[in-house]
Amino acid sequence: MAFSRAKQHSFPFPNRVVQPIESKDSAYPAQLRGLPSRPKSLWFAGRMPTEGQRLVAIVGARAASRAGCDQAHALAAGLGRGGAAIVSGGAFGIDAAAHEGALASRAPTFAVLGCGTDVVYPDRHADLFARIAASGGLLSEYPPGTKPRHGQFPARNRIIAGLAQAVIVVEAAMRSGALITARLGRAYGRILFAVPGSPGTDATLRAGLALPAASAADVERVLAGGSPTAPVSTSLTAPPTPGPMALVLDAIALRADAPASLCERLGMPLPSILAILAEAELEGFVRRAAGNTYEVIGRVC
Repeated sequence: MAFSRAKQHSFPFPNRVVQPIESKDSAYPAQLRGLPSRPKSLWFAGRMPTEGQRLVAIVGARAASRAGCDQAHALAAGLGRGGAAIVSGGAFGIDAAAHEGALASRAPTFAVLGCGTDVVYPDRHADLFARIAASGGLLSEYPPGTKPRHGQFPARNRIIAGLAQAVIVVEAAMRSGALITARLGRAYGRILFAVPGSPGTDATLRAGLALPAASAADVERVLAGGSPTAPVSTSLTAPPTPGPMALVLDAIALRADAPASLCERLGMPLPSILAILAEAELEGFVRRAAGNTYEVIGRVC
C-alpha cells in the first residue's frame, strides 16, 4: 500500500545525492556485517557512519506524549555532547525528538527510513531530513523512489538496532514497534535501556530486560563500563499524556467513525484528522471500512 502524501524533494544542500553501498564494500558498517539478515546494500544521502563512531539508538512511540518527546530530546542532546551519534527512524514523536536533540547539540544523527532516501515520509519532515543529511545521513535498504509501504518500517528496525552500541526505548505501548527494535537489539548483543513511565518500558524494566535510563549520564556510565543506576519503581509512574494519534485511535476504538465525526468528537481540524488517519492506515493501526469509516486493527506504538 503506497502513501499518496509521501513526496520526493530536492534537499537544499550539495550532498543530497543518494549513493549506494554494497555489503562487500569496505565502507559498509562493520556492525551490520554480522547480522543474520543484513541488508545486501544501503542507500544513503549525506554520509554513512564512520568506522569506530559511537552510535546510540533512541526509539519510541509515534503517538508520543510531550514529556516523552522532551525526554528523548534531552537524552539525545546529552549523549551528543558526550560524543555519541544518534540513530533513529525519522518518524513522528520520539524519533523526531531524538534527531532534534542530536542536532541541537551539533552531534551527527542518522535516520534509517522505511522508504527511499529521496522520499520524504512523513512529508512534514522535509526540513528535518535536510538537516539530518547535512549533519549525518539518511539511510535505507530501499532504492531511491521506493514509497513507504506497510511492512517496510518493521524491517528497518533491525538496521537501527544493528548499527547501535546501545538502544534506548523512551516511550512505548505494550505491543510496540519500539519494543521490536529493543528485542532485536538484545538479540544482537546491544545494551538495552528503557525510560520508566509508559506501559511498554515499565514492563520491560520489571522483566529485567533493560536498564533504567533517566538521563544521558545513566547511559554513559554503563557504556563506559560502570554500574547502572538502581532500578526505578514503575508502580507509581503516571501514564503519559496521549499524543494526537493516540487520541484518534482511542476514539475509533470506542466507535468506528468517519473523519468528519471524529473532528466533532475530538475538536480537531479535518486536515489534522486526515493526516493522522493516513499514517495510522499505512502503519497498520487502522483500516478503512464501509461508509468511509475507520476501525482500529492494531496498536503498534
